[in-house]
This record gives sequence, structure tokens and C-alpha cells, in this order.
Amino acid sequence: MTERWPLRRARCRIIMIRVVMRGAPCLKRGMTEITIALLLFLAPLAYSPGPGNMFFAANGARFGFRATVPANVGYHLATVLLTIAIGLGFDWISRAAPLFLTITRYAGAAYILYLAFGLARAGVLADDSEARPAGVVDGAVVLLLNPKAYLIIALMFTQFTGATDMTHTAFVLWVALLFTLNNAVAFSLYAALGDGMTVKWRSPESARMLNLTFAIILSAVAVWMLVA
Repeated sequence: MTERWPLRRARCRIIMIRVVMRGAPCLKRGMTEITIALLLFLAPLAYSPGPGNMFFAANGARFGFRATVPANVGYHLATVLLTIAIGLGFDWISRAAPLFLTITRYAGAAYILYLAFGLARAGVLADDSEARPAGVVDGAVVLLLNPKAYLIIALMFTQFTGATDMTHTAFVLWVALLFTLNNAVAFSLYAALGDGMTVKWRSPESARMLNLTFAIILSAVAVWMLVA
């Protein structure tokens, strides 16, 4: 039977990588498999409404897509640096506090379920954008004050560390690159959608439908994290 949820397929790929790696540490498909699994893991999180993409959607709606580029650059420069910093210290944290992995998994699942519940009850996106286009520094500050970003970074390393034959440093750099590019595409899309918003997008019925869809996806992510 064909699986209905891409996240379930991502989980199967992670398990397959870990099993095969034990007997074939030099497997060349390691990077391909981990890349696919990471993207399937990140896609629902990056494209679901959150502090980051809602920030860019609001700015895109008020000032236009081009005006969001400086903030996008600032946000993702901060993203790649923060991801590398956390990733390089993650192995030490895991060794020093083994419970950190379990705590992060359960805390992350609870937080994502909380986001899903909020989305399911949400209505129309509020227009709370600033009076001027956000700049590079504004984008970086949004990332640094975004708890969802810290949580997702920790969850990535919780789920995928040790799942490939790459060295830890190479793995961290690769994860940082994938995470940053995936977010950049998602946030650019939200900014473009904000720029082209119509009355239909602002209607309560359309907003509820979009939020309910993302709520279902996020709930699936949370359940997957609990059973992984």
C-alpha cells in the first residue's frame, strides 16, 4: 500500500540509513538519503505559518516582495551561523546530558502540537507589519528571537545525527545549508504571496482552510516525532 504521509517515508529512510550504515560505513548513498529525509522532515515545518514566514508575508503584503529581500538576507545569514554553532556543540551536549535528546523530542512534539492547535482555531492573518520595510538587522533579530527556529535546529540534530557516514563537521555544514536554503525558499514564497494577496486570501473562509491544512500537517509531524 502506498504511504499517505511523506513524513512516514522520511522515517523509513532514516531507519534504513542507520541499519545499512552499520554494515557499510562507506555507503555512497548516505548523503542522498539523508538529504531526502531532511527535506521531507523540514518541508511541513518551513511552509507552515510561524513567526518567520508570517513576518515575511506581512512585509510582502505591505511593502512588496523586493522590499523583503534585505530582511530575508539578514534572517538567513543568522540562520546558517546559528545552525552551525548549535550543530558543532550538539555532540558535546548529547554526551554531557543524554536526556537532552529525549527531552528535546518530547518538548518539540508538544510545541508543534500547540502550534497545530493554534492554527486550527485561527482565522484571518492580521496585518501587523511595520511602517517601514524591514532591513538586514531586523531579519536577523526575528531569527534570534524565534523559539521555533531554535527548536527545529535542535530537532534536526536529535533526529539525524549519526544517520550518515559524513564527518560531524561536514554533516553540520550540510544540514545548515539545507535548512537555510529550504527556509529561504519558503519565506520568499510567503513574501511573494503576501505581495500578491487578494480579497480572497484575506477572507475568513480561505484563511481557515489554509490554517486547518497546515494544522493537520503539523500534527502529523508531532506524532511522527513521538514514535520515531
